[in-house]
Amino acid sequence: MTREKKIVQFVKKLVELSKEEGVVTEARVAEVLSGLKDATVRRKLTVMKTYLRHIRKALAEQTALVTTPGALGTETLAAIEANFSKRYGRAISTETTTDASLIAGLRIRVGDDVYDASVAGRLKRLAENVH
Repeated sequence: MTREKKIVQFVKKLVELSKEEGVVTEARVAEVLSGLKDATVRRKLTVMKTYLRHIRKALAEQTALVTTPGALGTETLAAIEANFSKRYGRAISTETTTDASLIAGLRIRVGDDVYDASVAGRLKRLAENVH
C-alpha cells in the first residue's frame, strides 16, 4: 500500500473520531488536533492538510446551503432540514444566503449535490436546451 493511501486511511479514521453521533463537532475536532499535535506522526503536514480537506467535505455533507432571493421563515428552514435529513439518513443543518439573481425559488447544496428550483436555474436550463 502506498504512503498516500495509508495517510488517507488514517485521516478517515480521524474524521470518524471527529464525529459525535455522526456529526462533526468542534469539540471532537479540537481533541483530534490536540492528539495529533502531541503524537509522533510521519509527514505530519501532509496528514494535517489531508485531514482539513476531509473535515471540510464532512462538514459540507452535513450542511444544506440554502440560497434564496429573499429571507425564509424558520418553519420553511425546519422543513428543509427534516426533508434532507430523511433523504440522506443523517442530521442535516441549514445555512442560508441570499442571491437576488435567482429571481424566485431556491437552490440547495448538500456536499456535491445541488438542487436548483430557482427561476434563474430554469431559464438557464431552457436556454441550454434551445441551443
